[in-house]
Amino acid sequence: MPLRLAAALLLLATATTSWFAEVATAGRVFNVSDFGAVADGRTDDSEAFLRAWTKACATPGRAAVVVPRGDYLLHPLVFRGPCKGYMEVHVRGVLRAPPGLGAFRGCREWVHFSSIDGLLVTGGGTFDGRGSTAWPLNECPQKRDCKLLPTSIKLGLVRNATITGVTSLDSKFFHVTVVGSHDVRIHRVSIRAPRSSPNTDGVHIQGSSNVRVTDCAVATGDDCVSVGPGASDVVVSGVSCGPGHGISVGSLGRYPGEEDVRRLRVANCTLAGTSNGVRIKTWRGGTWPTAVSGLVFEDIVMRKVRNPIIIDQEYCPYASCRESEQRPSAVRISDVKFRNIRGESATKVAVKLSCSEASPCRELELRDIDLRYVKRGVATQSRCAHVAGGVVGGTLVPPSCI
Repeated sequence: MPLRLAAALLLLATATTSWFAEVATAGRVFNVSDFGAVADGRTDDSEAFLRAWTKACATPGRAAVVVPRGDYLLHPLVFRGPCKGYMEVHVRGVLRAPPGLGAFRGCREWVHFSSIDGLLVTGGGTFDGRGSTAWPLNECPQKRDCKLLPTSIKLGLVRNATITGVTSLDSKFFHVTVVGSHDVRIHRVSIRAPRSSPNTDGVHIQGSSNVRVTDCAVATGDDCVSVGPGASDVVVSGVSCGPGHGISVGSLGRYPGEEDVRRLRVANCTLAGTSNGVRIKTWRGGTWPTAVSGLVFEDIVMRKVRNPIIIDQEYCPYASCRESEQRPSAVRISDVKFRNIRGESATKVAVKLSCSEASPCRELELRDIDLRYVKRGVATQSRCAHVAGGVVGGTLVPPSCI
């Protein structure tokens, strides 16, 4: 864990202890141990957690569910609102998912926070998805109509929610998803899974607005942050990414009716050893004209990154693609700015803008780009296809192809 993040978590723990003294006096702290949690890592503590949540949720004002240090086995849970007040879940211990997939029949999430207005998840603890027991069962990298494995933490239909100062470890599928939610902050969260773990996106945002992912350390087997259909007013800042697949918009354009992606800012991030840097990816084929616009990628450092800047509108990750996927992408990309992006590219093509023949990219900007090839003496290159003009300025290494 980076030293800056560790120091921040220590300060957070100190402040939270003071707050607990206040709410404990008011009788609004609900310790899962008092509701029957055993914390031996073998006994299913799910019902004890739900009893504590139900009691806290029915309490007016500010209430906290407290998870002391210990090892808690939890089967799939839904912490459901609406609640009578602001809810806090303070995790000090380690929450462990069941191994394999047997306990997840009919469940797409492990820990699901649903229909809550006012939520804080914090405490310095760990959500251990025990993904290594399920990754061999994941057919999605090879099979298009696969069964999705469970996400570790889902914020579904929530408002005014913050997750901060916790760790998500080895999710079976996505680590954290934000779906149908508004005014959400993911702050100083550590997310870890091996480079080889499939589909373990760090934070995935879809159908949500005003979401901020800030000062997080993400090392995983897929996108560090992925922004899906219907996301708007999203900020990704201060994220350390790697290993992983980079910070991505998409994939988009696979399903009919996908909503537009608007107003995303990615800034002050560092990517190291990732297979992509900042990326927009859309499927070939499709007829739904989803729009992507108002995107800014700026003040980003690349360290031995493959494909540091990439727009890929020919995305199809399978060995053979359907006939419909041979058509150009219908997704429309416009008003995208790449500014002050610098560092080392692990590929000679450092800037690749491969847009759709059916709907060329418009209003792109490249300004102050300085991406050098890792092998000294070899120049980096840009490649463009179906880019309908744009704006360039400042230092441009490699030279622009717009």
